[in-house]
Amino acid sequence: MTPSAVSQQIKTLESYLGCLLFHRRQNLLQLSEAGLAMFPRVREGLDSFAAAVESTRRGTAPALNVSAPPSFATRWLVPRLSRFSAEQPALAIRIASKPENIDGPQFATAPKGELIDPRSEAGEVAIRFGTGSYPGCLVERVLTPYFVVACSPRLMSGEMPLRSPDDLSRHILLHDESLPSAGKGPIWREWLDLAGVGGVDIERGPRFSNTLLVLEAVLEGQGVALVPRPLIEADVAAGRLVVPFSVFLPSAYSYFLVVPQAMADQEMVSAFRKWLVAEAETPLAG
Repeated sequence: MTPSAVSQQIKTLESYLGCLLFHRRQNLLQLSEAGLAMFPRVREGLDSFAAAVESTRRGTAPALNVSAPPSFATRWLVPRLSRFSAEQPALAIRIASKPENIDGPQFATAPKGELIDPRSEAGEVAIRFGTGSYPGCLVERVLTPYFVVACSPRLMSGEMPLRSPDDLSRHILLHDESLPSAGKGPIWREWLDLAGVGGVDIERGPRFSNTLLVLEAVLEGQGVALVPRPLIEADVAAGRLVVPFSVFLPSAYSYFLVVPQAMADQEMVSAFRKWLVAEAETPLAG
């Protein structure tokens, strides 16, 4: 259909409903209050239609698409996938890493109806790091991480050994800027206050746009960082990283499994949900 034909269909629908669904401002269309109220149910119906078509098209070859934040997909999910494949050998799974699966700054202030809908991302299910408010979806908390100080074992000795939190004043601090605009990211000042440490310049040190870059810098011995403990389990177990202090900073965000309501009852989605929640309680080496 042409844009003008779509516009005419919208006007016909608005006439039938007796209300405006969109505010038209120059070349911009924005959902009205009535449109925002209508959107989740309409989207759910379209999802049901798309799911039925896709299920028929696939025939007997089930496949599950999972999107997740890059750091979670790389450091937590992928190392465990062999256990899911062992449980579901006939199910094909595709993993996509998406930075969009981390709640952005709009989640700090936007009204509920304007939140990014995880269903707009590719794939049947999403693992989202955020608030857990995703209208029109089945949402299940997987885990809430806590942040710890991590460093290379090389920093534990040498000319400036890292033996107590006060020693951080003599080391390079690495900064993860994944979430600061939403006011949810872990910051050094919070951790240092929790540890009862003062006199550390928290502004110095390089800054990185995502957690994977921070972890790579830590592994290379370039400094000390605050990182989610679940993402470094394998490195700590292998001796590549150490957690020198038992001071844990809780995260304001959690990892959630987000499933469109239209797909929540699919057998393969239910199998993945059950496995994922159980896996969050299982050590990586378990």
